[in-house]
Amino acid sequence: MDNKNWQLPDFEKFELRPRQTKYCLCIPIINEGEKFKKQLTEVTKFSNVIDIIICDGGSTDGSNNLEFLEKNNVRSLLIKTGNGRLSAQLRMGYAYALNEGYEGIITVDGNGKDIVDSIPSFILELDKNFDFVQGSRFIKGGRAINTPLLRLLAIKIIHAPLISLLAGFHYTDTTNGFRAYSKKFLMDERVSPFRNIFETYELLAYLSVQAPSLKFNTKEIPVTRKYPKNVKIPTKISPIRGNLKLIEILINLLFKKYNPPKTT
Repeated sequence: MDNKNWQLPDFEKFELRPRQTKYCLCIPIINEGEKFKKQLTEVTKFSNVIDIIICDGGSTDGSNNLEFLEKNNVRSLLIKTGNGRLSAQLRMGYAYALNEGYEGIITVDGNGKDIVDSIPSFILELDKNFDFVQGSRFIKGGRAINTPLLRLLAIKIIHAPLISLLAGFHYTDTTNGFRAYSKKFLMDERVSPFRNIFETYELLAYLSVQAPSLKFNTKEIPVTRKYPKNVKIPTKISPIRGNLKLIEILINLLFKKYNPPKTT
């Protein structure tokens, strides 16, 4: 896959230390504040086995402070200055990681919901040559703590069944951003993730479908996701507009609107 044709948002990069590991951890954030800071202090204990890359959407709350990031062994900070939301942040991070020579990428949301102790398990699966590893709180060994009822029903009744049907693979936790990808998968021209069509939440669902559809080695592993009790849900998905967008994405997947153009 020719990276000259990659469509990426404009971004700034700050490299705080040299590359040290085979894989990297991309953490997308935007104004996650103390939730992210607390999470990063947990992630940093794995910085000897995986490089940490922060994929910032333009935070203004100080969570991307370079001194704080360097203190917690972050390898690089990328700050998106161009268009797009989560999928644009991920395209930025994945492209940077592949250009830096990483053999695989793990992602985890930066809002503190995920227990990051599962990071070594993702590394192990990448070492076993799995190309897409989806974290699931709903399989044996996983834990779903304080998951809002409407979110739980939407995953189990709508999102996971439809993604599973389109992918030809039985998923249980398709909205979970704790996952891993191999370089081979992301660089495949039949996948072509570096396109401007991926701006909001499209890329996560698209990659979930493409991996098993194209016969890449795919599996779920158990993770823990914990929502705080009696406080506002830490999410950037609005209750109405955000969920309508997720339904629109599922419809577009059904009609293969995100698939790359066929070359002759």
